[in-house]
Amino acid sequence: MRTFCRLRTSLFFILVAILLATSRAPVWAQATDAGQPATDAERALVAQDPDQWANLTTDQRERVLQNYRRWEQMTPTERHAAQRNYQEFRTLPPDERREVLQGLRQWRQLPEARQQELRDQYSHFKRLPPDQRNQIMNRYERFQRLPPEQRAHVMENYHRWQQMTPEQRQQLRARLHEQRRYRKFFAIPRVH
Repeated sequence: MRTFCRLRTSLFFILVAILLATSRAPVWAQATDAGQPATDAERALVAQDPDQWANLTTDQRERVLQNYRRWEQMTPTERHAAQRNYQEFRTLPPDERREVLQGLRQWRQLPEARQQELRDQYSHFKRLPPDQRNQIMNRYERFQRLPPEQRAHVMENYHRWQQMTPEQRQQLRARLHEQRRYRKFFAIPRVH
């Protein structure tokens, strides 16, 4: 059970990292040189630890500045949530932290259209009643516990479902509903 709570926590952190990393479009002016501070506030940030800054690559410096700019644009509530999530992230075992960071790297590789689609789906998920969200998470955990061959079978069915037209999906739902009714009607009671 503890593993599944950790899994849920890891999934939560991946989602939070995704949302924080993409919550706002950059509206700041870019520095003329990549990886160089553009404002007095950014220069003050760099001045806090010049040795560490000097050891960063240009890409790493640019990432630090982007994150700082994103941080500056957050509301106090968003900042507090980010700090709390970061502290909780640091309590994860190293392998789970690696999983979260890998998920973030995968997110950054996605095309913008796919990122937006996933943000929309997550927004929809957050608006669901808590019992529905828990049901979804429980199903996800059950899926994760399946042996690999069963998981592959579930994914094959999912892909088939995605290829169906709305009419085909409705016909399948009706057939499955009918099969359930038939099984219920003809169910033989178990003898213990």
